[in-house]
Amino acid sequence: MRILTVSDKVEPVLYGPYIRERVGHIDLILACGDLPYYYLEYIVGRLDAPLCYVHGNHDRVMTGNCLETPSPHGTICWATNLHTRRASHEGLLLAGLEGCRRYNPDKPFQYSEAEMKWHAVRLGLRLLLNRVRHDRYLDVLITHAPPRGIHDDEDLPHRGFESYLILIRMFRPLLLIHGHQHVYNQNDTTETVVGATRVLNTYGYRVLELAQGERGAWKLVSSSL
Repeated sequence: MRILTVSDKVEPVLYGPYIRERVGHIDLILACGDLPYYYLEYIVGRLDAPLCYVHGNHDRVMTGNCLETPSPHGTICWATNLHTRRASHEGLLLAGLEGCRRYNPDKPFQYSEAEMKWHAVRLGLRLLLNRVRHDRYLDVLITHAPPRGIHDDEDLPHRGFESYLILIRMFRPLLLIHGHQHVYNQNDTTETVVGATRVLNTYGYRVLELAQGERGAWKLVSSSL
């Protein structure tokens, strides 16, 4: 399975007529927040692939559990919100958590550590069903902010969530993919292994290739920028 992950930055190579030549065939798109909805809709339309997403702290508020577009035949849902939800795509188990640390009390998609812990508990209870049905909890967790101490900074807006570290330890996803932390230096760390989980910063975009083993477990074959 080939996955395009995007976050935080409108990439000219994706928002243009040669996106297919750049990324090749894509089976699934994962968006980690802080991107304009017209950009995401363009990528979905050009690649003809499903999109799952979480909101970033700069996103515009949208109601409902998906991104929608009016059409002559009614409203079309073209993307699925994964916040505190679980989903599956061709056997790949997905879940998500939106937002960042609360630094502005009047803005949406910002949470205290205690608030995010509650969201993580809600998600965790739902992941227990995956264990019963699929013999594992989770393959890919997408978030906007990073885990605490991994790819984050000490200033409040860019401080990661400790709750994510608990999720990693308990549910051992193959990947945790996040955005929020902008990358301006090629020497910045954007990949970190924590136990069984590889944490990836997808600022801009990445193309991931995953393969499924005999018992349904997935492995990461390649990750390219």
